[in-house]
Amino acid sequence: MALFLNAGDPPLPVLRDLVLMLDEEGVDCLELAVPFPDSVTDGPVVRRSARRALEGGGAGLDDVLAFISGVRPHLSRLRIALLADWSHSLKHRDLAAATREIAAAGADGLLVHALPPRLREAHLESARAVGLPVVTTCYASSPAEVQAQAAAQAGAYLYLVAHYGRSGTAPAAGHAALAQTVTDLRAHTTSPIAVGFGVSTRQDVQAVGASGADAAIIGSAAVAAVERAQEDGLDVTAAFRTFVRSVLPDVPH
Repeated sequence: MALFLNAGDPPLPVLRDLVLMLDEEGVDCLELAVPFPDSVTDGPVVRRSARRALEGGGAGLDDVLAFISGVRPHLSRLRIALLADWSHSLKHRDLAAATREIAAAGADGLLVHALPPRLREAHLESARAVGLPVVTTCYASSPAEVQAQAAAQAGAYLYLVAHYGRSGTAPAAGHAALAQTVTDLRAHTTSPIAVGFGVSTRQDVQAVGASGADAAIIGSAAVAAVERAQEDGLDVTAAFRTFVRSVLPDVPH
């Protein structure tokens, strides 16, 4: 099971407690985004979250790397995959140097959002040079050759986007219908295959499992749980623990 959150929403001191809680609850991976504005692939929930994080300040790439560096030694299970947008966080940096910094901070994987295709090989080589596993992506509707390339290049995991659209929306046929796609991808990778988009309930997680995928990624629903807790003035970590337990049927309590 993987969860997505924007760094800075909740604020980093609260997020630290939340991350430690995820480790306690047995969550496998946190996909932690360096917030960036107006993502064309995100729905309104994730966009609002990014806006809150950006308006709060202190959630740039350097801040997020310092956060990972500080919390990583205290985690026994949870892995952190960093999501960074090319234009917002990496375009004005040396790619190889930035990749070294991300690896040195203790990130367990790197997903670069909207990386220009011409830079794909340089990105993969920079990551290989420092032993940083990459996260690659493809759509369930992507051509077979695109899926095969994404699978072959996956390191940390392959993010299979359940359908073309914005985050928070589910595929019409359901996640279990991705079984053939998952089987086809297996022929090209030994890395885990994780399915995201439209995964928000325990039933959705079970449907992803039925597809044969290794993990489900919960994004918008997780972000919405943080949003509700903050709006209602609740303890965000406690409220999010309740959310996590509602979607993971076999979480050790």
